[in-house]
Amino acid sequence: MPTIFVILGFRFLYYANDHSPIHVHVIKGDARAKFSISPVCLLENYGMKVAEIKMIESIIEENAEIIAEHWNMFFNCSK
Repeated sequence: MPTIFVILGFRFLYYANDHSPIHVHVIKGDARAKFSISPVCLLENYGMKVAEIKMIESIIEENAEIIAEHWNMFFNCSK
């Protein structure tokens, strides 16, 4: 699970066997969620609170380019 970054205790990552379109998984404690990055949209939620979801969406919006760069570097180099 390559970690992109950790902000406010939220770990933003993708799985080595992930698939397109570009998306990001977020884990904090036992809670986890999955978001698309363009547009930013919650795809799955397992235990994240509404306030956490809003904060994560804001972080993704501010860092979408970084997330996409990490995704593209990893998956283009893994082929």
